[in-house]
Amino acid sequence: MNWQIAIRGYINYLRLEKSLSINSIDAYTHDVDKLRRFSEMQTPPLQPVNIKPEDIRSFLRFITDLGLSATTQSRIISGLKSFYNFLLLEKEIKTDPMELIDTPRIGRKLPDVLSIEEMDKILMSIDLSKKEGTRNRAMLELLYSCGLRVSELIETRISMLHESDGFLRVIGKGNKERLVPIGTVALKWIAHYREQTRNHMVIAKGHEDFIFLNRRGSKLTRMSVFNLIKEHVQIAGIQKQVSPHSFRHSFATHLVEAGADLRAVQEMLGHASITTTEIYTHLDRNRLREEILSFHPRYKK
Repeated sequence: MNWQIAIRGYINYLRLEKSLSINSIDAYTHDVDKLRRFSEMQTPPLQPVNIKPEDIRSFLRFITDLGLSATTQSRIISGLKSFYNFLLLEKEIKTDPMELIDTPRIGRKLPDVLSIEEMDKILMSIDLSKKEGTRNRAMLELLYSCGLRVSELIETRISMLHESDGFLRVIGKGNKERLVPIGTVALKWIAHYREQTRNHMVIAKGHEDFIFLNRRGSKLTRMSVFNLIKEHVQIAGIQKQVSPHSFRHSFATHLVEAGADLRAVQEMLGHASITTTEIYTHLDRNRLREEILSFHPRYKK
């Protein structure tokens, strides 16, 4: 089996059996392609089925010399483990060259978080007199209310909204569904947007069920949401690096700081592992430490 056939089969495996999104499939295959290019540089060139652990170690030394960070290396190793697991399942190889390969130790980066006051400033910076004003307010309220990923936000449909029960059905990574409670404020702004703007639009064919639409009546793009948030962060005078994911981080952090159960937050975020959610407990501990340093008499200078 050569690289072209192996990668084509791997893409089908990720799409059909793992139900991954196009973006995730691209990320996995790009990592495998790095190994392919390295393998074709060798003499003689290596095919995927005859690569040995020492070849993998040579490849890892090569990308380390290129200056790739531990985080990037860890992601590449994860992608290669998935690729060789696929070849094992297909019985194209008998032993896995990735089996004894460890991922580099990396520190867990704490995300930038907006305070409740900063979140209010961003939301209040939206000019409601503009035609898209109520849409933008509804969109950012929903992003913060439900802790959505930007891809989940733009894919949100009217049919996913269960207003009477106060829940939103969300399609997350790997097409996994979850139900997320939605706040009354977000519901109010979505209703305003639909009544004042959306109900009076000419909607493009095939986009009738998407909640948030652009001026052409089509669903929004990820980049349009990034640009919208960047604009209103500047208007609000906030100096932090803020992206749509900052709203998700802030949603989770504010819940944990208020005492929410970590398992409940995990469910709402759609994290497969509780360890991913536990990052927000570290944020809470940092805040607690700052409080102690500021107010406890034994910590005062």
